[in-house]
Amino acid sequence: MPKKLEHIGIAVADLEASEKLFKKILGVDSYKREEVESEGVMTSFFLLGDVKIELLAATKPDSPIAKYIEKRGEGIHHLAFESENIEKELKEKESQGFPLINSEPKDGADNKSIAFLHPKSTNSVLIELCQDKF
Repeated sequence: MPKKLEHIGIAVADLEASEKLFKKILGVDSYKREEVESEGVMTSFFLLGDVKIELLAATKPDSPIAKYIEKRGEGIHHLAFESENIEKELKEKESQGFPLINSEPKDGADNKSIAFLHPKSTNSVLIELCQDKF
């Protein structure tokens, strides 16, 4: 069972411009930029209370974020929920009939192990499960 909403992922075309925009909206600076080379993405994180906003900009034209923006435009890409035991939760969600994009967790940004549920089974919302790496 997810513990809480960990972050909201937002796909953006221009990371620098979006960082300026979200600084104005939220009144706080981004606390971290991090590249996830395996996903072809540069991330930028804002902390608001105990929820993070993750801006995601493509670093490769064939990355999932580039494809997402090409198809749907900028906007909310995913909701990420914190998990206490991501492997167990993935098995549980699969047994409940949720198709998995990732059957095993993989490395993500912000020192997290991550995995996604397919949006075709979640009202077209991409759901990420994430857990702090040990």
